[in-house]
Amino acid sequence: MEIRRDIFQAIADPTRRAIITLIALQAMTPNAIAEHFDITRQAVSKHLRILAECELVKPEQKGREIYYQLEIEKMKEIDKWLEQFRKIWETRFDQLDNLLVTFKNQQK
Repeated sequence: MEIRRDIFQAIADPTRRAIITLIALQAMTPNAIAEHFDITRQAVSKHLRILAECELVKPEQKGREIYYQLEIEKMKEIDKWLEQFRKIWETRFDQLDNLLVTFKNQQK
């Protein structure tokens, strides 16, 4: 039975979030990624496999090396999900601002 992971499970792990941050600007090989962590190359490969299963990163063969790059479209899914909460926060902040203005005006 194949376990189907989703992007939120993938980004739940701090190491995977750090890997995403690392490769956000440029594609990197697993060895180059592993140099930034105090974990084994095999552990990095496992994290990359999970990120690839969720389609957050894409491996690309270049010669004998495999480079992993960030899949921006999948990151947009995360942003889209967060957008609903962003609207709630902004509404609450606006309400708080209005309340503070009202309170300040009553103090005069």
